[in-house]
Amino acid sequence: MMWQSKKALDLLRDPRVTIATVQTDREPKYGDLKLYGSVVDVPEPARRQAYSDALHAAIAWRPGEPYHLFAVDVESAGFISFAGDRRLMRWSAEGGIEALRFPDP
Repeated sequence: MMWQSKKALDLLRDPRVTIATVQTDREPKYGDLKLYGSVVDVPEPARRQAYSDALHAAIAWRPGEPYHLFAVDVESAGFISFAGDRRLMRWSAEGGIEALRFPDP
């Protein structure tokens, strides 16, 4: 994240996050995934360099220092699909993967 951006400062203050997939179609045929957890600041130079190298390999760009780098500790997840293969699932470290009853008949 950009150095000292509002989002980065928010995460430093309160590291809880919910990350959701982006829908690009009017009808979400691939479903929705949400990850719930918290972030941890990544200050180690070797990990920051590995991130920068991976980003450069993928899109030929590197972030300029300083920048914030966070790792996400996923605590639970949820998935719902509305298309032909309608599914409702959740995951947690305690319960593992659970298939739930879809809310509509």
